[in-house]
Amino acid sequence: MEKKKNFFLRYKQFTFFGILAILLILMAIFAPVITGGVDPTKGSLADAIIAPSKEHIFGTDKMGRDIFTRVVYGARVSLVAAFGVVGLSFLIGTFLGIISGYFRGIVDSIIMRIADMMVSFPGLVLAMAIAGILGASIRNAIFAISAVTWPKYARLARSLVLKIRDRDYVSAAIVTGSKTPYMLTRYMLPNALPTLVITAATDIGGLMLELAGLSFLGFGAVPPTPEWGLMLSEGRAYMQTAPWLMVFPGLAIFVTVVIFNMLGDGLRDILDPRSGE
Repeated sequence: MEKKKNFFLRYKQFTFFGILAILLILMAIFAPVITGGVDPTKGSLADAIIAPSKEHIFGTDKMGRDIFTRVVYGARVSLVAAFGVVGLSFLIGTFLGIISGYFRGIVDSIIMRIADMMVSFPGLVLAMAIAGILGASIRNAIFAISAVTWPKYARLARSLVLKIRDRDYVSAAIVTGSKTPYMLTRYMLPNALPTLVITAATDIGGLMLELAGLSFLGFGAVPPTPEWGLMLSEGRAYMQTAPWLMVFPGLAIFVTVVIFNMLGDGLRDILDPRSGE
């Protein structure tokens, strides 16, 4: 019998983009080391709007702050915010979806009607409204996007639970006296988790774009926070005279979104039982 291929060789896409994701996370963690301890929020007006050079490889902004330093530190803000949105949406949506699918009846009706109400509005528009009410900050942006994202996970978790709720082995477990917490953690959650994890992984890039969009529109991060969407917003007034103010933050968003989207696709190949050898 042919030996199984090495895991990393078997799943090349997941391995490659996993390494890139780890490097990106390490860049965010060790931002002070990479930038030489330069403060991303402080600059000198004497160094304002300097084109990329040996001293400032990405140039400087209108306040004389080094763009390279702000892009590197921006990885911290953008990644933490994106992971925060995914984590919060995943936990709330998964919990409510499993409860809804398992108990059904009035519980299911209440949760699903709330979810239907949330998805009846355009997601980004509703997030802007929530963030506008709460006030501009990266924390409020995370809450706003999570508030419009959790129904996706709730509806998915519910559909997965409904598929196994009436299986014979589940009915047998209930008849033999298995308690509700045991049923939820032993049968419902394990069956729903792989699909939900794949969905969460593929959502990281898209949610990062939404966070950047809120900051770009003034509903997310506030100056002088080094956040990529905010940097794009600050640089748009200099698009023709100093294009590097938008080019490098834009590239950072593009590369990060591609990495996590491809990583999610690779994870699907691993966790999806329908994927071939």
